[in-house]
Amino acid sequence: ENYHLLRGTPSRLWLDHTFETVFGLDHRLSAGTADHYYDTIAECLARPEFRPRALFERFGIEAISTTDGALDDLRWHAAIRDSGWPGRVVPAYRPDAVVDPDFEGFAGNLDRLGEITGCDTGTWAGYLEAHRARRAFFREYGCTSSDHGHPTARTEDLAPAEAEALFDRIRAGRAGAGDAETFRGQMLTEMARMSLDDGLVLQIHPGSWRNHSAETHARFGRDKGFDIPTRTDFVGALKPLLDAVGMHADLTIVLFMLDETTLARELAPLAGVYPALRLGPPWWFFDSPEGMRRFRELTTETAGFYNTVGFNDDTRAFCSIPARHDMARRADCAWLATLVATGRLDRDEAPELARELAHDLAKRTYRL
Repeated sequence: ENYHLLRGTPSRLWLDHTFETVFGLDHRLSAGTADHYYDTIAECLARPEFRPRALFERFGIEAISTTDGALDDLRWHAAIRDSGWPGRVVPAYRPDAVVDPDFEGFAGNLDRLGEITGCDTGTWAGYLEAHRARRAFFREYGCTSSDHGHPTARTEDLAPAEAEALFDRIRAGRAGAGDAETFRGQMLTEMARMSLDDGLVLQIHPGSWRNHSAETHARFGRDKGFDIPTRTDFVGALKPLLDAVGMHADLTIVLFMLDETTLARELAPLAGVYPALRLGPPWWFFDSPEGMRRFRELTTETAGFYNTVGFNDDTRAFCSIPARHDMARRADCAWLATLVATGRLDRDEAPELARELAHDLAKRTYRL
């Protein structure tokens, strides 16, 4: 009865595409067709060809990366590996719970990190060594990237003694005003240095005010919605990190944004000059036809295409993967057609770029 509320949204596009191409439902969802939808989907999901591995192969997926916390034992990745199935499913190292002092249970998480690595996470040196150990463990299961969801893009590059003193204050529960944000910023730089050693691609997803509704957070806990984009500074925030490692061409840092005003002013110029930087595709609220169009309009003239990573989706809905990629391909091809029609791109270059944006750039960026 409420499907009309999604009119004009990317959610409607994804759902319609999934209903038709995955389940063969070619009549619009409504109160009158709801029972037919339910019965059809239930019948499909009971068939072997709709099991996850069968759909993985049907969709033509080459690789999927899950997002896993630093404390995860990766048992399901072990089960996939041991099953002999050839599909490529790899983890990504997401250490927010052990790098963000504001994360619920942070002190206990550090204790657990020490237990599973055998490192002394009561000391700065031991804490960093524990991260190296976990990253190595993730790499055993095919991990090629780390992922960091911070409130801001702030980075730091403190002197070793300052970083150690900061960690000691936080570990002892004596953190002062601003210490949590400084620590998160320092850890982005530390993770970048670790990436120089182990080759993991560093992804930064900043700029979301998480759990904005105090009432919803109190009733249901974190990550239950009400995450709102915020204004984000990249030029000043990333300077300590870029001064430390930004000129390393063998390091890949992928920046995502939730503040479109930064695209032409900050992100495209940064990615255009620092060898380590790449721009991730429009994310979350901007993973949409108009968001993708604006992204290309605002970044191409300065960053070009080859300082972006093409398209990789972050859907939690497995059956929507083809829909997400189809929308991205159409949006990018529409932009390429505009460039050809206005004389800014030769016609024979467009098909080559279309493949790069849909497939090759992401595969190279994430070393898959």
